[in-house]
Amino acid sequence: MRTRRKVALSVMATLVAASPLLAHHEWPVDRARQVTVTGTVTAYTWADPHVMIALDVQANGTVEKWRVGASSKKYTAAGGWDRNTFKPGDVITVIGYRFKDGSNMAQVQKVVMASGKELYYSSRP
Repeated sequence: MRTRRKVALSVMATLVAASPLLAHHEWPVDRARQVTVTGTVTAYTWADPHVMIALDVQANGTVEKWRVGASSKKYTAAGGWDRNTFKPGDVITVIGYRFKDGSNMAQVQKVVMASGKELYYSSRP
């Protein structure tokens, strides 16, 4: 009986120690639904766990509110981003993958600035 108890406690300790690894998630995006949106930056959040950009996108005579997210600061910095990369009023084009639920949210793969400069979500395109 003692052996079973030790094994059970060992398994529980392993699961508790591994829980931070299990907490990471995949983006809920449809890899078959790449989107390209051009809009005006309304907010830019340089923070972990994900760098986020809010956009106003003109579509069919109305303004759609979009939120697009990239990786962490560490990885976006490797792609050339910093806390001052985007400012409200900047017009950018975002290429990424739309969320599976069809909402106006996407995971960034590439951003094209008005100057034509391309920025990737990390150092790897």
